[in-house]
Amino acid sequence: MLFSSVSFLFMYLPLALVGNTLLPGKLRLPFLFLISLVFYGWGEPSIVLLMVLSVLLSHLAALGMEKWPGRKKAILLVSVAVQLMMLGWFKYASAVIPGLRVALPAGISFYTFQAIGYNVDVYRGDVPADRSFLRFGTFISFFPQLIAGPIERYGDIAPQLSAPKITWDNMAEGTRVFSIGLSKKLLLANAAGQMWEALKTSPASNGTLGNWAAILAFAFQIYFDFSGYSDMARGLGLMMGVRLRENFNYPYTANSVTDFWRRWHMSLSTWFRDYVYIPLGGNRKGLPRQILNILIVWGLTGLWHGASWNFVVWGLYYALLLILDKVALLKLYRQLPKALAFLPHVAALFFMLVGWAIFAFTDFTQMADFLKGLFSSSPADGMALAYARDYTPLFIVCALASLPWKIKLPMLVKDLALCGLFVLCVAALVSQGFNPFLYFRF
Repeated sequence: MLFSSVSFLFMYLPLALVGNTLLPGKLRLPFLFLISLVFYGWGEPSIVLLMVLSVLLSHLAALGMEKWPGRKKAILLVSVAVQLMMLGWFKYASAVIPGLRVALPAGISFYTFQAIGYNVDVYRGDVPADRSFLRFGTFISFFPQLIAGPIERYGDIAPQLSAPKITWDNMAEGTRVFSIGLSKKLLLANAAGQMWEALKTSPASNGTLGNWAAILAFAFQIYFDFSGYSDMARGLGLMMGVRLRENFNYPYTANSVTDFWRRWHMSLSTWFRDYVYIPLGGNRKGLPRQILNILIVWGLTGLWHGASWNFVVWGLYYALLLILDKVALLKLYRQLPKALAFLPHVAALFFMLVGWAIFAFTDFTQMADFLKGLFSSSPADGMALAYARDYTPLFIVCALASLPWKIKLPMLVKDLALCGLFVLCVAALVSQGFNPFLYFRF
């Protein structure tokens, strides 16, 4: 589908900006809703109907909860159940029913969670039910973050949609953030992905070094691909006067698995915390119940990513690591002498890389072969060594780009550097062609 490429998003940007900035205030919201629907359905118009159905269901459920407060729990349960059934059908039916092929609508996991979160917030009384279908529909369909997040909260976005702050400062900041995200995707993620694709199916000949280099390439690919999209979404939002939430906070600098999940895909982590973990009791009902809650949340987190069992294994893998953090590792890390303060970071990186190996393979045989290759002592063949050598400069750039640098430079210098990166991105678009984001398939 055309909208799945960076090039289409890139071409769509001028239309969105011109319309949003030049139209009178009363027409901006209808315009945003319309162009979001067109953007989403450009390659496959029928999927717009599913999203509009989700919007209508959540909108009516919220109004119903306010009109009939005595029945609001039943209304909430029905709305959530129907939303989850729709998500489950499109996401898991093909895996459960032999011979059935159901196409997965892009972004359904993201906008379904936004709709459910809104209904829960109305039920709790955290936000009022929005009587404007247009404003609520724009919140769900807002095209910069529609396909791959971040997962937003109604209370944060709806006021901004009603009165977007379209200023030159926001336009300038948004352009910078968008350019950084575009550079992450086209210049770093795509390049790292080429190495991963070349080596992932040959763990026996890669050797130990080649396999670790390959999974490191995947780690950089998925980080710069997903955080790049989030930055592009934030940049587009700022240009249109809407400030979206940060979704990544330098996750590869984490000092524990717990710290990693406070930094990676933060909008999903906080969604599960606020709408699943805390309602289940969180850590308020003793350690055994807390462990059970963690297992439930991370089992669901794995399922959210897809119908393949490897995602469930990946979720439970992190559940066990987070439990281990809480009962032992975090206490141990705090007792380490300063000379060994680097060990928690090394351990976190090790666990993360192994986790990406589980995440990357839906085929368990391939996954087992690759994991075995990570811990074998076999030497690498010539091709793996050549890739490791040739991609070392890219790894160095990716590692540096994963760190929170605070370099004080004149804004003009920064903007000139971003202009240079932007030119490189345009050249990459021309040469690379189709540029799907990894998280479009979730």
